[in-house]
Amino acid sequence: MGRTYIVEETVGQYLSNINLQGKAFVSGLLIGQLVFAVEKSVNKKRLWNFTEEEVSERVILHFCSSTKKIFCRTYDIHDPKSSAKPADWKYQNGLSASWLSLECTVYINIHVPLSTTSVSYTLEKNTKNGLARWAKQIENGIYLINGQVKDEDCDLLEGQKKSSRGNTQAANHSFDIRVLTQLLLNSDHRSTAMVQICSGSVNLKGAVKCRAYIHSNKPKVKDAVQAMKRDILNTVADRCEILFEDLLLNEIPEKKDSEKEFHILPHRVFVPIPGSTVMLCDYKFGDESAEELRDHFLEMLDRMIQIEDLEIAEEINTACISSSMDTEASLDNTDDEQPKQPIKTTIVLKIQQNIGVIAAFAVAALAAGISFHYFSD
Repeated sequence: MGRTYIVEETVGQYLSNINLQGKAFVSGLLIGQLVFAVEKSVNKKRLWNFTEEEVSERVILHFCSSTKKIFCRTYDIHDPKSSAKPADWKYQNGLSASWLSLECTVYINIHVPLSTTSVSYTLEKNTKNGLARWAKQIENGIYLINGQVKDEDCDLLEGQKKSSRGNTQAANHSFDIRVLTQLLLNSDHRSTAMVQICSGSVNLKGAVKCRAYIHSNKPKVKDAVQAMKRDILNTVADRCEILFEDLLLNEIPEKKDSEKEFHILPHRVFVPIPGSTVMLCDYKFGDESAEELRDHFLEMLDRMIQIEDLEIAEEINTACISSSMDTEASLDNTDDEQPKQPIKTTIVLKIQQNIGVIAAFAVAALAAGISFHYFSD
């Protein structure tokens, strides 16, 4: 027998209560090349890579609604020629009740110049290339856990109170994570500017609310940092993808030459999973109602949720400041300043459609309600 997967008891209750009488046949079996095709498609959208130490197997569950029997198999996604391996599927009550919560707010100001040499690329592809440069900053950043820098191999729960049984009291424990990104290169590296002929640019700006969870069984600092990094990268990439799909579906008319388009990226919404401290994430646009959000979660969870349980992580703030200036060239520089005093705002996507060439994108720093502008030719 292969691996053993311990699953939350509520999942078993859900599977046992599935009733497909009078409905079309539904199979939960994904086999062979379909598994690898799905993984390949997901990998294209990721801004991060798996480490060599991580498990490369994916679980395939076959559930028979009539007999209630479950067959668990695993595939090694690193080996397309691998065959299915049997695995154990067991339940445990309250498994995720003691998971540790990691919360973080990251203020971003990402500038993505749209080079004239890449006009054949879609807006989504151009933006992803720009996000890849920003992702390196997130990967190389310094992460403060409850205001402290800790060695990555240290125990995350070191110094926490222990119960009478000697176990750390980790239930409902939340850690505050802060990210410090490197704004300037080290003195031993040369900093050069690349001149590009651009037809436009994309600015991503605002506050990103991030949340991740890790198991409380002897977690390391590096586990918490890795989980936080991936949530930061995932949520920004996902929101861009959702917005671009919405623009294509709705076919929003283009602005006139030299005009700017402002679009608010979808907000993050959380709902609690019954019997667990873990919350599930979805996204909403500003014009979506609470009833529509409830229907979204009904499709995902196959169960009704209460509207009052919806937690919208961000608020709209129309005071978001951005600026640009048309000149003759564009300097590609990704070392954007962080706001000196953060404001509550959603990420705003600014799409500048200019006929000519543009130069030296503007970096807007918010401080005491005053906007300082610096332009370099």
